[in-house]
Amino acid sequence: MAKTFTLYLATSPYSYENTVTSLKIAESALKKGHAVNVIASGDGIYCFLKGQKAKGIANAEEKFGELISKGLKVYL
Repeated sequence: MAKTFTLYLATSPYSYENTVTSLKIAESALKKGHAVNVIASGDGIYCFLKGQKAKGIANAEEKFGELISKGLKVYL
């Protein structure tokens, strides 16, 4: 039975590892066939700027784009 996961991202991609954690959770849930939503607010919006670097990821916006093509829904 597929479930829906909703993640709230409100921290900047370069200050904390929350962006990386959100990406990993979203990717894993999508691979298992679940629906995933990401709500970005405040500094979390910066994760979606072109070329934005995150701790441990060269390009957060590009990685989120890959997950969007796999079904991730993003709300800014």
